[in-house]
Amino acid sequence: MNLLPLLVPMLLPDWLDPAYLIQAMGNWALWGVALILVIECCIFPLLPGDSLLFTVGMFVAMTPPSITFAGLDKPMVLAVACLILTVAAVLGNVIGYWVGAAIGPALFKPRTGFWGKVFDPVRVEQTHALLEKYGPRALVLARFVPFARTFITLIAGIGGMTFRTFITWTGIGAVVWAVGLTVLGYFLGTIPVINNNLELVLILIVLISILPMVFEYLNERRKLKAAAAVKA
Repeated sequence: MNLLPLLVPMLLPDWLDPAYLIQAMGNWALWGVALILVIECCIFPLLPGDSLLFTVGMFVAMTPPSITFAGLDKPMVLAVACLILTVAAVLGNVIGYWVGAAIGPALFKPRTGFWGKVFDPVRVEQTHALLEKYGPRALVLARFVPFARTFITLIAGIGGMTFRTFITWTGIGAVVWAVGLTVLGYFLGTIPVINNNLELVLILIVLISILPMVFEYLNERRKLKAAAAVKA
C-alpha cells in the first residue's frame, strides 16, 4: 500500500503544497504562482517559492503533447513562464525595498505572538550580517535561503542601499533563482522516477529549502554553548 498520498497532507498543508496550489488555480495557475512569488519576495516569507518554481517547470514538462498553450510548444511555454516568474520575483523585491525604506523599523520591532515570530528582529540581524559579509552579492545568495530572500530586500531598504545597486543585483538573483529552478524542474520532470514520485520530490524540496535555517540555528546554539563554557 502506498502511504505517501496519505502522508503528504500531514507534512505539507494545502497552502504549502505546490501541486495542490497549482491544480487549484487551474487556468490561472501561472499568474497565481507569480502573485505568490511577489507576496513572498516582498513581505510574507512563509510561502513555498522554491518548490513552486520547481513544480511549474515539472508541470510544463509533464503536459501531454495533445495539450497546447495558445499554440505554443513546450520550450516556448517554459520561456514565457520563466519570464513572468522572473518579473514577479523582481517586482516582489522592489516592493519589499520600498516597504523597508518606509516602515521597516516599525515592522521589525519586538512583539509577541505569530507576527513576532515572522518578523523577529533576530532575523534582521542575521540577514544584515549576510549583507555586510557579501555586499550586494548577498541579494543573489539570499534568493536560495527561505526567509532571507524576503528580509534582505527589506533590510536593503532600511539600510538605504542605492536603488541602482539594489535593482541590478536583485535582478541577477531573480534570473538565477526563478529561471534556474523552473528549468531544473522542467528537465527533471521528464525523468520517470521523479515524475512518478512527485509528492516525495516536493517534500524533499521543502526540507532542503529549510536546511539553511536549521544549520543557522545549530550554529547559533554551538556559539552560545561555547560562550557559556568560556564564562564558566
